[in-house]
Amino acid sequence: MLNKGYILGLVDGEGSFTVFIRNPQNKKEIKRRTKAEPRFYLKLIEKDKKILFSLKEFFGCGNIYYQKDNRKNHQNCYRYEVTKRDDLKNVIIPFFRKNQLMLPSKVRDFEIFCRIMKMIDDKCHLNKKGLKRMYLLKQNMH
Repeated sequence: MLNKGYILGLVDGEGSFTVFIRNPQNKKEIKRRTKAEPRFYLKLIEKDKKILFSLKEFFGCGNIYYQKDNRKNHQNCYRYEVTKRDDLKNVIIPFFRKNQLMLPSKVRDFEIFCRIMKMIDDKCHLNKKGLKRMYLLKQNMH
């Protein structure tokens, strides 16, 4: 079983808080149906995948995906990912609010992620002005 300190170090080094936000200025029709897709993920090489299964068990949510990589000098990976908004809001965010990350860049990304999640809760992504604010905010993430 993983402990909180190990998880924080792992996420500081290999984790990511991100949000796909449709560019409101883009006139081109995009096939994605959602305008804002928040996600927390962590990717490790194939031989370390058991850690991802332990992480999934620890949080009690998310999924693990195989990620093939054909690039030279790269290895196939597995990715633990949480995309369900309720899980992000009720499990992931509270954990990282209670247990502080160390890297300033990761802390900043997490704080922006939380602001965007709040904007999604407030349905800002459903109007052009709110979506534009979210899109600009996202540009500040690593």
